[in-house]
Amino acid sequence: MTRIGVFGGAFDPPHLAHVALAREALAQLGLSRLHILPTGRPAHRSRPVTAGEHRLAMARLAFAELPEVVVDAREFARAGPSYTVDTLDELQREYPEAQLVLIIGGDQAAAFAQWHRYQDILHKAIISVAGRENSAKAGGLFELQHLPGGRWEPLQWPLMSVSATDIRWRVASGLDIHHLVPAGVARYIEQHHLYKSA
Repeated sequence: MTRIGVFGGAFDPPHLAHVALAREALAQLGLSRLHILPTGRPAHRSRPVTAGEHRLAMARLAFAELPEVVVDAREFARAGPSYTVDTLDELQREYPEAQLVLIIGGDQAAAFAQWHRYQDILHKAIISVAGRENSAKAGGLFELQHLPGGRWEPLQWPLMSVSATDIRWRVASGLDIHHLVPAGVARYIEQHHLYKSA
């Protein structure tokens, strides 16, 4: 069966850990395609996100060297808050014979039972929780296994101490970020004067 990966997030900005995770997901989960979905209007985020056009452009630059990756702009075309279940509904219609694999981080896994229509997500997709190498708790997978009807696959990826919050702070502080983001993303941030204020 064809397996389609789904990896969403703010990508504000996309960084090297995101790219590493995408590579590992393609390899470990046997994906034929991986949809990267910058969030349109995050339903559970208090901090305003950078304009969608910038996050979309940066994502395209970040994942350009991975031909199996599709940077998917569908959430920007949808009115109202961005919900993962709506995206899965659309992808299910587009790939009716495919198995969807939703990739989430350990922090997202811990809050998964608060997601909009999370029970429907469990029926529509395998949940792959990205955990640090040698993590005894498998990156939050333990938080989910009590939920009925779920199908889970762990995803191991190297320990990379990179966060978008830190990158934005470094840019605002005038510090170098070239070791944290792909070169094209660093150039884009500089050219468009993003994150100049913390």
